[in-house]
Amino acid sequence: MERLVEVLEQEVRIDFALNCKCRANVRLRSLCATTPIAFKVQTSSPNKFLVNPPSGLVPPLSYATFQIILKPQTQFPPTFPRSPSDRFLVKASEFTTNPSESTHPDSINSWFSSRPHGSTQDLKLKVAFVGPVLLRHAVGRGDVEAVRNLIKRQKFILTELSPRESESLLRVATQLVSPDEMVNLLVEAGLKIESRVRLNNNTSHVVESRWASKGLDELHVAVAFDQTDEMLSLIKLKEYRSLDCRDKEGRTPLDLAASKGNIGCAKLLLESGVNTNTKCKDGRTALHRAAANGNHRMVEMLMDFGADPTITNDRGQSAVDVARDKEHKEVVEILERGEQVLMAARRGELERLESLLQKGASMNYCDQYGLTALHAAAIKGHRDAVLMLVKFGIDLECKDNEGHVPLHLAVEGGNLETVEVLVDKGADVNARTIKGVTPLYLARAMCYDDISEFLISRGASSCITAFSSS
Repeated sequence: MERLVEVLEQEVRIDFALNCKCRANVRLRSLCATTPIAFKVQTSSPNKFLVNPPSGLVPPLSYATFQIILKPQTQFPPTFPRSPSDRFLVKASEFTTNPSESTHPDSINSWFSSRPHGSTQDLKLKVAFVGPVLLRHAVGRGDVEAVRNLIKRQKFILTELSPRESESLLRVATQLVSPDEMVNLLVEAGLKIESRVRLNNNTSHVVESRWASKGLDELHVAVAFDQTDEMLSLIKLKEYRSLDCRDKEGRTPLDLAASKGNIGCAKLLLESGVNTNTKCKDGRTALHRAAANGNHRMVEMLMDFGADPTITNDRGQSAVDVARDKEHKEVVEILERGEQVLMAARRGELERLESLLQKGASMNYCDQYGLTALHAAAIKGHRDAVLMLVKFGIDLECKDNEGHVPLHLAVEGGNLETVEVLVDKGADVNARTIKGVTPLYLARAMCYDDISEFLISRGASSCITAFSSS
């Protein structure tokens, strides 16, 4: 028998608090295209829970929502997040009856009672208690496994805490007999504090010891705590060893910023010149991490600073592959836009190119050879596409893997008008590849006399030649 209904999550997650009603909504989706689906909700713990409404109808291929209400509790759940004794059963059946019959919940409940045994489909829902109240309780009693499971179910539970709540939670953790594992878990999961100097000595010692054991230095720590002021101070130190310093797993500060979603830290690092495409030991880049988190703002910013979505990790996955696996559709669209810009530029599709650029698509995407949209438009002689890309602010001196700037490729394409546009817009007529090839050297080698004369007229040095291959 085909399924009649489905739910997004097989677990009802209730944000727990003492001495007050706690609620969670469950959304049912009908999978039947022709007939309304009747549903009835039963609970294994009627002394603890209410259901509103306890029964109802779901229109064909539509949705219906019911609410689970936990009655006020005076004590913490004996086990959490998962509650093994609390469950819900959703009974579903096609509602085939007279159109005039009442659809009131009581009537539907009676209708279910008249159904023969085995004529309904049953959907089982488990119960989990979550939320910051239980998180603090679990941290206080040193229950690392409960804390880990709470964070797993509520990914952003730590990042949504205020700075004061975060520091308070960290202090509770450091007061445990053996605090290191708990502190490590909280900080790795994204716990933020406003300022390290506000911590007491014991807390600072535990936190710093934890970072030291993982091979992270001060810049990593500042990123982890989202402290841009401290980062700026470290970056300004002339003796600071490297902005691309790595921990024992090969992670750079940018990797950490991308993992934790710290936009301000990532932006500061990118503007200070970090390598956008460094790989850690498992082959992941910062873009892989941002894509896995579904963080479209971080992905867009990394792409704007030249992050390469084609780089693969040790499992052969690109950032696009990771985003697809996680079903982050918005991120997939952003990552694919860069490739679409490159293709539109290569084909000279001006309307498509303009539409993509107006939507904020990255111009810095490059293929496996390091070619950007401007390289592609230049070598194909698409003068208007070149003008459009320049208008939108693309870097005239961007280089491919061999050091070619777009002007080199415009010369190679033999299109004088495209060469003129690039030079008029400020391209360096004496730019050199890794092997020392200049645009003029290339023009002469390919016998493009008109381009050679133009380049010389605009200041190209005729004495610059390619480096010797020896």
